[in-house]
Amino acid sequence: MNEVPFRTSPGRGFPPGASVSADGVNFSIFSRHASHIWLNLYRSAEARKPAQIIELDPSHNRTFFFWHVFVENAGPGLYYTWRTDGPDDTSVSGLRFDPRCELLDPWAKALSALQWDRNKATHYPGEGAAVRALVVADDDYDWGNDKPVRHQLQDSVIYELHVGGFTRHLSSGVNESGCFRGLIEKIPYLKSLGITDVELLPVMAFDSQDVPEPVAERGLENYWGYSPYGFFAPHPAYSRGPDPRRDFRDMVKALHHAGIGVILDVVFNHTAEGNEHGPHIHFKGLANDVFYHLDPRDRRHYLDFTGCGNTVNCNHPLVARLLLQSIEYWVREMHVDGFRFDLASVLTRGEDSRPMDYAPLLLGIEFSEVAAHTKLIAEAWDASGTNQLGNFPGMRWAEWNGNYRDVVRRFVCGEPGIIGQVASRIAGSSDLFSRGGWLPTNSINFVTCHDGFTLQDLVSFNEKHNEDNGEQNRDGQDQNHSWNCGAEGLSDDPEITALRRRQVRNLVAILFLSQGVPMLLAGDEVLRSQRGNNNAYCQDNELSWMDWSLLRDNADMLRFTREMIALRQRHPALRRNRYLTGAPGSGQDGLPDICWYGKELQPPDWDDPQAGLLAFTLAGRVAAEPPLHVIMNMSPRAVSAAIPQIPGWFWRRAVDTTCASPGDILTVDAQPAVDKPRYQLNGRSVVVLEAVHDSRSD
Repeated sequence: MNEVPFRTSPGRGFPPGASVSADGVNFSIFSRHASHIWLNLYRSAEARKPAQIIELDPSHNRTFFFWHVFVENAGPGLYYTWRTDGPDDTSVSGLRFDPRCELLDPWAKALSALQWDRNKATHYPGEGAAVRALVVADDDYDWGNDKPVRHQLQDSVIYELHVGGFTRHLSSGVNESGCFRGLIEKIPYLKSLGITDVELLPVMAFDSQDVPEPVAERGLENYWGYSPYGFFAPHPAYSRGPDPRRDFRDMVKALHHAGIGVILDVVFNHTAEGNEHGPHIHFKGLANDVFYHLDPRDRRHYLDFTGCGNTVNCNHPLVARLLLQSIEYWVREMHVDGFRFDLASVLTRGEDSRPMDYAPLLLGIEFSEVAAHTKLIAEAWDASGTNQLGNFPGMRWAEWNGNYRDVVRRFVCGEPGIIGQVASRIAGSSDLFSRGGWLPTNSINFVTCHDGFTLQDLVSFNEKHNEDNGEQNRDGQDQNHSWNCGAEGLSDDPEITALRRRQVRNLVAILFLSQGVPMLLAGDEVLRSQRGNNNAYCQDNELSWMDWSLLRDNADMLRFTREMIALRQRHPALRRNRYLTGAPGSGQDGLPDICWYGKELQPPDWDDPQAGLLAFTLAGRVAAEPPLHVIMNMSPRAVSAAIPQIPGWFWRRAVDTTCASPGDILTVDAQPAVDKPRYQLNGRSVVVLEAVHDSRSD
């Protein structure tokens, strides 16, 4: 930066943020009630003091409620913050101006947290602790022939992963670990697994220091990233270069080249500023009354529908516009293929804080031409008890199906008498989604996700074990629908170990045999464990990281998962975009699209309180597609189950989860014929028979 102070001119109010031109940079920020505003310019992220402080004159540098200034001959590479002054009568107006606090530009495309100290910013404002925005130009990044990856939802297999934790373990073998570039090096693995889309835990800039005090005292940080402060900027810690945008784009381009789509986990429901005891980062010092839901009885306090201290006022016109701009930016400039919205019920709340049927933000996203071809996925609940599963406002939103998760867990644990619920979940949850005109693809099916037990822990622990978090095991879900198979935690008992592996295979098999869109948690395919911690949000260490040595140690489970994905992909009948009816002739070859059975070839007793077995035959959906017959016995007892005979076809065994690898799942050319009218099914097992055309019938 030139040592001579920059000359300035009034500038313009739009667009907000920092806009680079040949002659300098225009800075613009929104603050309706500010009386004074200053722009601090820094030579570098490391600089302790601003090189220049520019005070804006409201008579020249304000248009409506936007403050602006043009800094001549400035350019990319400058860092900057804002300071504001104005009313501080929080109980009445909800305004929280504090001229001591340096504020981040909410429209910043890149930023640095090098000077950020959450404790200092909270308790000692004015001592320079701030997140600084970086001036960046609209660059000439070469996307080449990159195009969006538009997998149809019914054909998608989503893989939820953490960018940092996926390659940070010493066993990862990558050159650049824990970052966007590290993920590029693991694309061959993702490709070999058969997944179609990665769903990345938050990669928008977040406050890694946002954890409760007892957690911070243990040296732990916010690992998952659900504490955002930058809705346009990639998280700088995931980049190894000066401009995180380039590393992120390189990752997206490489994934697209491999045919893998990129879905971002978006946290629009709250920010890292927390409640009235939290720091000023941006919104509090600019327009606290606009950006947050405040308690109308005492506007010092925040309405908290998120469990994180505050709730973003998503459907205020300005806020909705900012958030929509964020979505469109990530699609247009970063080539993202879809979004999963955390605690999305918050996004339906109007300015009166009550859910709306036609929320402007959601409609804006849904009708955006820029985002028209993206996947939109909602976590259709929030922390206040609002649950809109199957009833989320809009027309093209898929939803995380928490009901699917719980029912399948209960079934595999051995809970009897719920086969009707199990059938509904496997068939696409029409009881939840069809009433609104939705389709099976509106259901994102999952058994595990980042929040809760891993698949290995689900079969190894009856109770959560979160003591390492420093919150006396009070955090995390208490109801996990898990079963430890006879011993809590690690066990060297071969019978318990074998049963656990079988239970994992059962869960994976059911997931990929279900109508809807399957989502797999990264590491579940190799039995990654968090030692019973079901809330590892603060564990940026080997407890949460992907241990790549497990690919060798649990190669049998990896193979089983790959082959289950391959089985799903070769059977369009498992990937329907319309609900099953069971009507005669609704499937190929005049067969019903599905027939449900108990252990005999007749409809099961749906009301049997002791039922633990469910079977079904699925007809092909396209010409020459073979039928499938699935038998699931989650009781502890062996059962002899009748097998339907279909003219022109004979059965071969594709899956039996009680068999040792590789017999647990067989490729088509290795499947043995099943020529008996009944199948002897072991307890706690899933069997899949794949039909083969009988040439003798021609």
